[in-house]
Amino acid sequence: MALSAGTRRTVACLLIGFGALLIAVAIMVPTYTLGKLAKTPLNLEITTIAANQPGEESLVLDAKSLTASDGSAKVDKDVPLVSQRFLTIEDPSDADEMTVQAGQTLRRIDKQGDTGLLTATIDRVTISRKSGEPVDKDPNGAIAVNVDKQLQSVLDPVQHSGLQYRFPIGTEKKDYPYFDLNARKTFDIKYIEQAEINNLEVYHFQQTVPVTNLNDVYPTPTSKLSLPAKKWGVEGEGDITMYRFYTNTRDLWVEPETGTVIKGGEQLHLFYARTGDKPEVTALKSHLVFDENTIESQISVAKDNMDKLSLYARTLPIVAGIVGAILLIGGIVLAVLGGGSAGASARRGGGPVPAGAGQHRPSAGPYDPPTEKIDISKQP
Repeated sequence: MALSAGTRRTVACLLIGFGALLIAVAIMVPTYTLGKLAKTPLNLEITTIAANQPGEESLVLDAKSLTASDGSAKVDKDVPLVSQRFLTIEDPSDADEMTVQAGQTLRRIDKQGDTGLLTATIDRVTISRKSGEPVDKDPNGAIAVNVDKQLQSVLDPVQHSGLQYRFPIGTEKKDYPYFDLNARKTFDIKYIEQAEINNLEVYHFQQTVPVTNLNDVYPTPTSKLSLPAKKWGVEGEGDITMYRFYTNTRDLWVEPETGTVIKGGEQLHLFYARTGDKPEVTALKSHLVFDENTIESQISVAKDNMDKLSLYARTLPIVAGIVGAILLIGGIVLAVLGGGSAGASARRGGGPVPAGAGQHRPSAGPYDPPTEKIDISKQP
């Protein structure tokens, strides 16, 4: 059934209105909604596990050998190590900022219980949910490496700067400042190359932490030791004071769209020496890398966030734009055709019919009916 002119005009207006609305949605979603979504979620709970690499050197100083009555310091070889980090989001956190807390342990798994625990730290830092950079507050973080008499962690205020647990949304191929937890300083982490891990595109970054005297960073009972030269296994007489030094080469593989760290590795080297340029007794030396389960888990996290970003950055705007354009064009065409049809109807006599217009007017011609002649001279 054909639509009346009024109905066509109404439908055309509706199509044009909905089309314009969808086009506006296509424009606004990437600029407004995506900006709200392109942030680290507040419900993160991430566990990462790294282990020493088979076939590579893995050395650990036997602490008991330092206090033994005889013999020199002993360094164990081929020690199986596992580093575990549990990351959560704590208060204060809001729409723009989040407080990350990471508890990290390093254990030698060839020993049981606390005897296998080598290091334990808790790190807290408040960062921007979009850039990953620490917020401009003093202090913006704290680190715990010691416990009190009640065995509760003692958090010392530490100002953080640079990236640490995640990279920015839309990571670029450039160098970034990166905070090292042990040195408590920021050093550049350099862009190396674009790579691929399990069919996922990643950016490889590498940071070199220079030799650092840990006694200058945070003095502890083990950061400075005075022991007989024989105990250290060096030449000399009497006690010799050595300091605990630290250096590291850190490799990170980052999914650039979300800033998720897919894979991480650290070539740790801690040693005792009188000066940092000449290591004398190894405390720890090992290459720790994320295990395969951690890598797969991080890929899953990255892909979930990539899907959300893709939905609002590409899929919805494209679909809304196409449907909006179709509706807008359809409404305009319907309006034009509807107007033309109405005008044509009017030209065909669609208006009021004049009185008498429907009466037949006889035409003159040879076949006209005869006209009756009335004789007015007759009298009734």
